[in-house]
Amino acid sequence: MSDPRYRKLAKLLVEYSTQLKRGDRVLLDMIDVPDEFAVEMMRAVRAVRAIPLIEVRHTRITREVLRDTTDTHATLVRDVEMFRMKKMQAYIAVRGSANANETADVANDRMALYSKTLRPVLNYRVNKTRWCVLRWPTPSMAQAANMSTEAFEDFYFDVCTMDYRKMAKAMIPLEKRMKSADRVHLKGPGTDLTFSIQGIGAKMCKGDRNIPDGEVFSCPVKDSINGAIQFNTPTIYSGTKFENVWLKFKAGKIVEATANNSKRLNQILDTDPGARHTGEFSLGFNPYIQNPMCDILFDEKIAGSLHLTPGQAYEDCDNGNRSAVHWDMVLIQRPEWGGGEIWFDRELIRKDGMFIPKDLKPLNPSHLK
Repeated sequence: MSDPRYRKLAKLLVEYSTQLKRGDRVLLDMIDVPDEFAVEMMRAVRAVRAIPLIEVRHTRITREVLRDTTDTHATLVRDVEMFRMKKMQAYIAVRGSANANETADVANDRMALYSKTLRPVLNYRVNKTRWCVLRWPTPSMAQAANMSTEAFEDFYFDVCTMDYRKMAKAMIPLEKRMKSADRVHLKGPGTDLTFSIQGIGAKMCKGDRNIPDGEVFSCPVKDSINGAIQFNTPTIYSGTKFENVWLKFKAGKIVEATANNSKRLNQILDTDPGARHTGEFSLGFNPYIQNPMCDILFDEKIAGSLHLTPGQAYEDCDNGNRSAVHWDMVLIQRPEWGGGEIWFDRELIRKDGMFIPKDLKPLNPSHLK
């Protein structure tokens, strides 16, 4: 028997997030999710007279795909995936995994090769289709969140099916401010970083690209970043967990990088020249997400957080940086995490995780819940 919450989430993804309509072709990328939810997704798509194409994947199989990939193999996969993606108007991916570190023992050169080769497919999907990506709740995610499996599932469905229309309305003033801002100054423990976002633009994320959602992003002018930033949120990239990541920038480039695993960190940042420049700057404010769980689709929306991203820029808010890497690194600035400040053009925008200007206060947790 299908959980009634499956139907509610499927309806949100189809009718709100991707706004499917009659005749639209959508690729449903289902990775380690229950068959019952995959069925609900297909039914929700067909209910609006759209056409579902479904792919069912498993992360243990993906690990084997990556372990011994070659130029020939990765190129073949890219060509097949690109052919299929170009037939789609929309893409919905639901990604579950019993082990978030499933690819931890895949060699870095294999991961880099595959990522570089498949990057055009990702770029096409991001820029040419209506898409939405979300995780699926698993016991490992519950463990990472320090919650029981049942409690985490309740949390998951609450946050994933919240009132995103209300949140979208509250985001409009922040998007306008970021579109008109020039200088950004980030302050906090181990952090004193300046850069420009002038002319880059901004975009609000309101449940139509990721679920859960709750951020407005821009991008630093490529050569404008100077100073240092200390991230206080653990992050997993290419199957490896990193903690206490510290980056030093000079004229837009990461010139020093340390963490609990500095060697692996720098290997990833050396994937290509663009990996040592940035492709995104964003403020997160989902009121239901308070603490990190090493899952970036949740962590980047933590209330009172920001993230800065080494690697590829989006065509929306583009600074021209290109890379096989896109690594969102999160800094929480609420008082219990050390606090901090965000300034736009010498105006204090957020202090200790709370928005200060009157027009931005509706984004604070007490207003959004």
